[in-house]
Amino acid sequence: MSAESHSKSRDEESNTEIGHSKKRDDISKQNAQSSVTPSSEDEVGAPVLKIPFFRTTLFQILVVGICSFCAPGIWSAMNGLGVGGSQSPDLVNAANALLYAFMTVTCFAGPWITNLIGFRWTLALGSIGYPLYAAGLYVNNRTGGTWLVYFGSVTCGISAGFFWSVEGAISTGYPEHHKRGRYIATWFTFRNFGNVIGGAISLALNINVNKRGQVGYQTYLAFIAIQCLGFFFGLLLSNPEKVQRDDGTKIEAPRDIHWLAEARAMWSLVTSKSILILIPLFWYYGWIQAYPGTYLATYFSVRSRALGSFLSAVVGTFATWLTGVLVDIPWVKSRTKRAVTTYLVIATINSITWIWAVIIQNEYRKTNPVLDWSDQSQFGRGFGVYLLERVSAGMVENYIYWCISNLSDSPGDQIRYSSLLRGIETAAVAIGFGVQAVPTALIITAGINFSFWFVALPFSYYATRKVVKKFKKLSANQ
Repeated sequence: MSAESHSKSRDEESNTEIGHSKKRDDISKQNAQSSVTPSSEDEVGAPVLKIPFFRTTLFQILVVGICSFCAPGIWSAMNGLGVGGSQSPDLVNAANALLYAFMTVTCFAGPWITNLIGFRWTLALGSIGYPLYAAGLYVNNRTGGTWLVYFGSVTCGISAGFFWSVEGAISTGYPEHHKRGRYIATWFTFRNFGNVIGGAISLALNINVNKRGQVGYQTYLAFIAIQCLGFFFGLLLSNPEKVQRDDGTKIEAPRDIHWLAEARAMWSLVTSKSILILIPLFWYYGWIQAYPGTYLATYFSVRSRALGSFLSAVVGTFATWLTGVLVDIPWVKSRTKRAVTTYLVIATINSITWIWAVIIQNEYRKTNPVLDWSDQSQFGRGFGVYLLERVSAGMVENYIYWCISNLSDSPGDQIRYSSLLRGIETAAVAIGFGVQAVPTALIITAGINFSFWFVALPFSYYATRKVVKKFKKLSANQ
C-alpha cells in the first residue's frame, strides 16, 4: 500500500473517531439534561424542557388568584354586604369615592412601579392597604368614628392601584394564548371565592337580623385576618423572566426602561384605536359598581344583604367561567365567531339587566320596601335583579381582560394595558361612588347605568372585531 493510501486511511479513522466522540458528547449532554429536567412534548411535537411547577404559568395564576382572594376578594365581600356593611350608605360611598380617586392615580403609575421593583414586589406590596380599609369599617361599627375609614380608604387606594394593574398584567400576559380565557376565569374565580367565604361568614354571623341596620363587628375581624395574608402569598410569585410557557417560550418583560420611554409607550397605547374603542366599555364597567351595593343597603334586611354578598360571588363565578369557556371553545375554530358569539350573549344579558333594573327601581322609589327572604312574594323580584347585575358585571369584566390579553403577548405591554384599563375604570368608579354619596336618587343612577350601557354597545362590537383582527396579525408575524 502506498504512503498516500496509508495517509488517507489514517485520516478516515481519525474522522470516524471524532464523529464517535462528538456523538458520545451529545449523548452525555442529553443524559445530563434529562437527569435534571426531563423532556416533554409541546403541541407540535418539539421537545420542551420541563421546569419546576412553581415556574409555570399555572402556578403564577394560582398565586395571583390567592392574593386576589385575600385582598380585593374580601374587600368585595364587604361591599357585597351593601356599602361595606355599614348602616350609613353616604359615609362608605364617600370613602369609596376617595379610595378610587387615589387608585386612578396609582393605576396609571403601575408600569413605573413594576419597572422599578418588579412584578413580585408590586403584587405583594399592593395588598397591604386592604386590611386598613377593613379596620376603618370595624372602628366605625364599634365606636362610630370615621377618621380611620377615610385613612384606610386612602391607604387602600394607593396600594390597590398597584395591585390591580399588576394582577391584570400577570393574568393576561403570562398564559398561553389557548388558555387565556380559562386562566382569566380562574383568577376571577379565586377573587369571587373571597366573596363566597366572606359572604358565608357574614351570613352565619347575621342570620337572625331581619331588619335594616349594620352588620355585626365580628364580621370585620374575620375579614382583617384573611386580608393580612395577601402580602405573604404575593411573595410566592415569579417575575416574568423566570417563567416558561408550556410550549417552551420565554416571557418578555424588559426592565430598567427610562421613565420618558415608558411615558411615550403609555401615550402610544392611550391613543391607539384598539384602546380608544374599548374606553366606553371600561367606563361602563367602572361606573355601574356603585349602584348594586347601595341598592342592596337601601331596600334589604341585614341578613338578606349577607345572602346577597354570598350569592353574588356564586353567580359571578358562573358568569366569568361562562365567558372564559365561550371564548376558548376548542371545536369552534374561528376566533372571530367565538368572540362575536360571546359578545352577543353579554350584550343580551346586560340589556335585559338594565331594562329590568329601571322598572324595579321606579317601583321601589314609590314604595320604599324593606325586603327580607321571609316574604317570598316581594323578595324574589328585587333580589333577582341584584344577582343579574352581578352576572352582567362578571361577564363584562372577563371579556374586557380577554380583549386586552390578545393585544400583546408581552407582560411589559400588558402592565400598560392593565394600568390603562384600571385607571379608566377606577376613575369611573370614583365618580360613580361620589355621585351616589351626594346622595343621588337610585332611579337616576339606574337610568344613567342604562344609558352608559347602550352607548358602549356599538363601540364594544367594533372593539371585538378590531381585537380579533389584531390578534390574527400578531399570530401571522410570529
